[in-house]
Amino acid sequence: MGKVTGFLEYQRLQEAAEPTQQRVKHYREFVLHLEDEEAAEQGARCMDCGIPFCMNGCPVNNIIPDWNDLVFRQDWRRALDTLHQTNNFPEFTGRICPAPCEEACTLNINNDPVGIKSIEHAIIDKGWEMGWISPQPAAHRTGKRVAVIGSGPAGMACAQQLARAGHDVVVFEKNDRVGGLLRYGIPDFKMEKWLIDRRVQQMQAEGVQFRTRTCVGSAASLQGVNSDAVEHVAVEALLGDFDAVVVAGGSEQPRDLPIPGRELNGVCFAMEFLPLQNRRVAGDESVRELWASGRHVIVIGGGDTGSDCVGTSNRHGAKSVTQFELLPMPPRIEQGNPVWPYWPAKLRTSSSHEEGATRDWSVTTKRFKGENGRVTALIAARVEWKKDPATGQTRMEEVPGSEFELPADLVLLAMGFVNPVHQGLLDEIGLAYDPRGNVAAATEGETAYRTSADRIFAAGDMRRGQSLVVWAIREGRQCARAVDEFLMGMSTLPR
Repeated sequence: MGKVTGFLEYQRLQEAAEPTQQRVKHYREFVLHLEDEEAAEQGARCMDCGIPFCMNGCPVNNIIPDWNDLVFRQDWRRALDTLHQTNNFPEFTGRICPAPCEEACTLNINNDPVGIKSIEHAIIDKGWEMGWISPQPAAHRTGKRVAVIGSGPAGMACAQQLARAGHDVVVFEKNDRVGGLLRYGIPDFKMEKWLIDRRVQQMQAEGVQFRTRTCVGSAASLQGVNSDAVEHVAVEALLGDFDAVVVAGGSEQPRDLPIPGRELNGVCFAMEFLPLQNRRVAGDESVRELWASGRHVIVIGGGDTGSDCVGTSNRHGAKSVTQFELLPMPPRIEQGNPVWPYWPAKLRTSSSHEEGATRDWSVTTKRFKGENGRVTALIAARVEWKKDPATGQTRMEEVPGSEFELPADLVLLAMGFVNPVHQGLLDEIGLAYDPRGNVAAATEGETAYRTSADRIFAAGDMRRGQSLVVWAIREGRQCARAVDEFLMGMSTLPR
C-alpha cells in the first residue's frame, strides 16, 4: 500500500451530510462525496493486510485495495477503470449499498473499518465529472438476440454485459420507466433518478433497446401497474424472436400480516406507499393520494424498506412516526469477536432514523382498530425470544399482560418479500421453483443460471430472493456470462 502506516495516522471520516432539519424539507440527495484530499486520506487507511477479506465480503468482488491505493496516489482514472472491472454501476452501490465489504475489513477487528463505500462514491462521481465514462459498444456483432425481462439492477447489468459481448439485447419493462426498485422503491433522497437515466443513455449507445410499458405474459404478471397502459407480449412470441431469454424481475410478493383489521383503509404495503412519492418527484400527474401528512404513522418492519418509509413520512409532515421490529434490539456494538462472513448483529441507525422516529423492538402486532372503515389504532404486545432446551431452537413467546395500544392513521407493512409473483409469466413458462418459491437455477457449472425451461435463464431477486442491489448486479453479470457461453460456446466476459 502507498501509506503503510495510514491506518494508524488517520481516522475514519464520514461523508458530509445536510442537517436533518433542512433535508426533510426536500427529496434531493443530501450526502456529499469526499473531497479529493479527504478520499486520499481514507484510501491511505487501507492496510497491507495480506488477505483482503473486503474483496470476498463484496458480492461483486470489487478490487478494493487496488483502488484505495490509487485514490491515495490521486490516480483517479486508473481507480475508475479498476472499479468498473467488477461493477457496472458504482454510482448505485456507492449510495445505497450497506457495504458488507466494510464489515469484512481487517481493520474492523479492532478499529473503524476503511470507508470503502465513501471512496467508491468519490471515484465514480469523479469519473462522471471528468467525462471519463463513455459508451463501450462491441467491435463486432454476433447476430444473436437476447431478451431481458426486468430493468432493475440485475436486468441492467446483464443487458449491458451482453451488449458489450456483441449480442442484440432488448430489455422489457412493465413500468413506464427503467430501473425497477431503484426507480420506484428507493426514495429520491437516497438516490436521485437521473443517475439511472444517465446509465440508460450509455446502454442505448451500446446497442441495448428498452421497451417500457411492456409486459411479457398475461396481465397476471402485473403488480402495482396500470394494466390499461401496458402492451402485452406472449411468451411464445418472445421465444420465437430471441435466442435466449433472461428473467430478471424482482421478488414482488410482499409478506402480509393477516390479523384482524387488515382490511381497513390506511393499512397498506410499503411498496404501495413509496413508489407514489417517487412518481410525484418525477413530475407525474394524477398520482394516487396516499400521504403521511398529519397522520400517526406506524411502520411494521425494521429493515431498509421500513427506514425508507420513515424518511418519506417525515418529509410528508407526519404527526408521529413509530417503527416496530419483531426481533430484540441488537447491541450497539457487536458482541464478542467479529462474526464475518455473517452479517453482524448490531444496532444500525439510518439517516431516516436520525430525522426522527420512535423505534421499538420485540413487538408483535395483534390487531387493528378502525372507525368507518379506516384504521384508527393498533394493538400490539411485547414478546420474548427463548431458546428451547430440547431442540435448541429460538421461539417467540408473548409477555403476559404486555398488550398496549397506539393511535394509527397510516400503517405501512415493510416486512420483506416472500418470492416473485408466480401468476402470469413464470407459471405460463412452466418454470420450476425452489423451496422458497424463487425460480430454481444453479449458479455454478454448465447449467449456471439456467432455469428448468430451455433457453431461459434467471438472475437477481427472482432467482435469489430479495437481496441487495450489489447482489443483483453480481447475478446480472454472472448470468450474462452464462448466456454468452450458451450462445457462443465460450465467453470472455468476466464472472
